[in-house]
Parts: sequence; structure tokens; C-alpha cells
Amino acid sequence: MGNSERLEGEASIIAEFFAPLTDGDPGAAGLVDDCAVLTLAPATDLVVTTDSLVEGVHFLPGDIPSFKALAVNVSDLIAKGATPERYLLNLALPEPPTRAFMTRLAEGLAEAQQTFGCHLIGGDTDRTPGPFTLTITAIGSLPAGSVVRRTTARPGDIIAVTGTIGDAGLGLALRKDPKSGRQAGLSADYAAFLISRFEKPVPRLAAAALVRDFATAAMDVSDGLAKDLARMASASGTGANIQIEKVPLSDGARIMCSQGFVRREDLIASGEDYEVLFTLSTDRWPAFQSVASTTGVPVTALGTMTQDDGVSWRDSYGGAMPLTTGGWDHF
Repeated sequence: MGNSERLEGEASIIAEFFAPLTDGDPGAAGLVDDCAVLTLAPATDLVVTTDSLVEGVHFLPGDIPSFKALAVNVSDLIAKGATPERYLLNLALPEPPTRAFMTRLAEGLAEAQQTFGCHLIGGDTDRTPGPFTLTITAIGSLPAGSVVRRTTARPGDIIAVTGTIGDAGLGLALRKDPKSGRQAGLSADYAAFLISRFEKPVPRLAAAALVRDFATAAMDVSDGLAKDLARMASASGTGANIQIEKVPLSDGARIMCSQGFVRREDLIASGEDYEVLFTLSTDRWPAFQSVASTTGVPVTALGTMTQDDGVSWRDSYGGAMPLTTGGWDHF
């Protein structure tokens, strides 16, 4: 059978491409039953999240973002302090897939599983009159009662974020218009880095322990730092005071800013960073920095939570800086 030949029959597709991704988990039953079975360890909570990637909405036509589909769900688990363990996959296809398509999809999932330490336990495969869609439901675990919500930030808490912000938005822009990077004097390596942050985000597993041990509140940055911070502040009944110059940028993003191709205001509104936004008490900050450094998680303090309503973004002179762009919103 050639790589371009269409595959027929859901059972054969599952047996060849998905059953090996279960890693022999007995609860998955080789993907031949209707349900998976999970056995809970004592004093353990399960954390469950789900996200869909839709062609033409979340990824460009022709892409097969299976690694990313698992990564975006793992990001949610990490931001609650959970360790990823298992996942379900729902696949909706507008036509029977080719062997080449299924091979690429399964290889992306296998690589993501190895990266994040989890495996497949079930799901569903369907035909659809709409676009190609990947939906993953990810399951993580943590010690009972230790989950960290976005609703529990407190006035006076330090606001911190992992990694760098805005790279994925720039990566998408470079996918759509490669010449913009060259015009800005961006090296091939920097351009590849930004594109990889869009196509293949890698949430920081070590951040889960930081969330559990230090955070008063946490969430992942998926719809843009500005929007997600506003969501956290609103949910917690607090405000926030942020200095935009403290938002961490990669070298590639700094070049794009310096050449006028993008503004910092745009980067804090662009989505799909899949970093972790924390709040923590000021007395815990030194220890937090130390543990983060030891575990290889870059963290940056951005400002503080306040008793006022709303988020105040400040320029380098401390002046109020109204934002003219928001974050991602499906509707």
C-alpha cells in the first residue's frame, strides 16, 4: 500500500496507528472496548482538561498539529500543578486519511507522549463535513487538595511568568509572511525558533511543582498575557499593576520590535505562548527564584496584584498605557 493510498475502516486505523500509543496501559484494553478504566492512587486527585484544534482556526491548512494538540492540553494541567498521565483523542476527518497523513499524526503524538510522559487510553474517530479537527482530553494527577486555581490571587502578590511572551504570535506571522523576518534582519535560526514556538510549543513540566509549592494562583497563557492576566484578576477579585518593559522577550522578538515590525503591546495580546502565569506572596519570591533556577524554569516578575479593579499596564516611565489590542477570543 502506498503512502498516498486512502485508508478505509476505523478499526484498522485504530489498531495500526493508535493502539501502539497506549503503551500497554491495561485500562485502555488495546482500544477495543467502549471505555477506558482508571484506578486512582490513594490521596490523589485527577485533573481533567480538553481542547480542540480546528483547521483554519487554530492551525494552517495542510498542517498536522498532533504534537501541539497534546501540548496545549498539557499546558493547562501544568498550570494547575498537575502531572500529565493519560489522554483521550477525538479525530474528525473530512475524508478517509492517507497512510502518510496517519503516520505523521501518530509520530507527532508519540513524540509528544515521550516529551510529556503520558499516553493514549481511548477516543473516537469520525468523518465530518467540516474541517479537520483534533480534540484531546488530557488527564493529570496531583496530591489530593493541592490544585491551584486562577481565582485565589491576593492583593500584594507578585505576578510572574515563565519563559518569553509573544513568540508564537510572531511564528504565525512568519508562517504567513516569511519575508517579514528577512526584512527585519532576523537570522534563519531566530526565525525557526519563533516558528517552532507556534507549531510545536513545549510546556514546562517542571513548572507544575512550582505551581503546587509556591503559587497563590496560576493559569496558562494561551489567549495572550494581557487577556489572561485580566481574567485572573477578575476571577480573584483583584486588580493588577504591570510594567510592560518587564515582559520577557526572546532575542528574535526583540529584533522584530526594534525594527518596528511589532510592538510590545501586540506581543502581550498575541496568544499561544503556553507559559505559566503565577501569583505568589512577596516573602516567597527569593525561594521561588532559587527553585525555578535549579529546575531550569526561567521566571520573570512583572508587577503586583492590587486591591483596585482592572489591570493597569505601565510604560517605562510609569505612566498609564491603555492597550489598543485584546487577546484571542473565539467569538
